[in-house]
Amino acid sequence: MAQTTPTPPLSGGRRAPPTTPGAPAGDGRPVGFVTGYLRPDTPATLLIWQVAVDADARGLGIAGHLLDHLTARVAAERPLDALETTISPGNTASERLFASFAERHGAQLAREVLFAQEHFPGGAGHHDAEVLHRIAPLAL
Repeated sequence: MAQTTPTPPLSGGRRAPPTTPGAPAGDGRPVGFVTGYLRPDTPATLLIWQVAVDADARGLGIAGHLLDHLTARVAAERPLDALETTISPGNTASERLFASFAERHGAQLAREVLFAQEHFPGGAGHHDAEVLHRIAPLAL
């Protein structure tokens, strides 16, 4: 189900891996993708930057499959101990996706506020906080 697609640059001039898993529909058009990179300061940690699935394809397990595929591919090439992502409070679909991933891979899910609202331009009320979700240790 996964194919590779070109990836855009990420913030700070970093790039995602040269290929990023994507999920094609029956007609070949992409319906989902996941991007991420290995953290330079902790190279056994995969930071998931973005997960997206077309509205018509949601609820079919595509996002979970893409996360599983990407982590398995990375773990086959190098040690992989943890997965991290940030999620805004109230994004229940993403919270469920990553909680389910942790459960499937026998890992603990820890949460902490990484960036509070007041850290964003305009201060509190202009941007939701970003909560770091750390899934470790991974059993892949």
